[in-house]
Amino acid sequence: MMNAATDTLGRPLRDLRISVTDRCNFRCPYCMPAEVFGENYTFLPRAEILTFEEIVRLTRLFVGLGVRKARITGGEPLLRRELQALIRRLAAIDGVEDLTLTTNGYLLPRAVGGLREAGLHRITVSLDSLDEDVFKLLNGRGYQVAQVLEGIRAAEAAGFAPLKINAVVQRGVNDHTVVDLARHFHGTGHIVRFIEYMDVGNRNGWRLDQVVPAAEIVQRIHEEMPVAAVAPNYPGEVARRFRYLDGSGEIGVIASVTQPFCGDCTRARLSTDGKVYTCLFAGTGVDLRGPLRSGASDGELLATVTEIWEGREDRYSELRTAETAEMPSFSKVEMYQIGG
Repeated sequence: MMNAATDTLGRPLRDLRISVTDRCNFRCPYCMPAEVFGENYTFLPRAEILTFEEIVRLTRLFVGLGVRKARITGGEPLLRRELQALIRRLAAIDGVEDLTLTTNGYLLPRAVGGLREAGLHRITVSLDSLDEDVFKLLNGRGYQVAQVLEGIRAAEAAGFAPLKINAVVQRGVNDHTVVDLARHFHGTGHIVRFIEYMDVGNRNGWRLDQVVPAAEIVQRIHEEMPVAAVAPNYPGEVARRFRYLDGSGEIGVIASVTQPFCGDCTRARLSTDGKVYTCLFAGTGVDLRGPLRSGASDGELLATVTEIWEGREDRYSELRTAETAEMPSFSKVEMYQIGG
């Protein structure tokens, strides 16, 4: 491995999030609202999407600069055909120590066996509520919770337990179902992580008054099932951990609005069309697909990625919180393009 790259704030490059498709079968209001992403919405044509070969080549280069964790995202990554073939190739890269996938879980029952066989290490499932009406509202397609729960059971059966369950919490939308979600997975070994509603992208109509602070979320759960804070598993872990005092597991909260963690951020993001973004809230990315397809050598691509990371100074969430916490005026990349 080469010497690990560090940015202008001394943050190493450790994590690579790879968006393998911009398509999704859900229309969650905070990511792909149905009124914008309707039946006539034009997604990327196949020719503009990175091939598996291109993804693997770029991942090897990122690993050479320090990446140890690769996460497959979307859109909904299980919509990408033959995904297990990509998983198999990424799992074989020397230096990839943690290969994970984030999914809405709806397609897991038919896919999870192939993912396990291909070498995937872990799965995170997005599930914002167990309340049927709330869930149908939030997925934008009227899908039922039962199908996602079936996907979770299928993942358990395939050997992926424990899972992480991610829930984005919005005041007045699903915050009244937070305790029920925690209670459902209490004692199962799965870790529910409650995420403060963020101003990702430009189309979700984010407002500060819709943010339920992580401290409030923890307090609500603590009143029903007492918890206590525990130390992070590793430096840069985004979720603050809380264990149940009865010894039956833990929850996490991701407080990127009220308690930003930019100082520990080690993540780069590779978009579906081959751009590198160094922040979830970035306005622009640097194109790698063009040089890839124009015959750039590994050395040239490595030099480009190194320059990108060593010039990185992003700390959007800290600045937003320090100033007014209002939505900025500049245009940001949409979450479905870089996987959150």
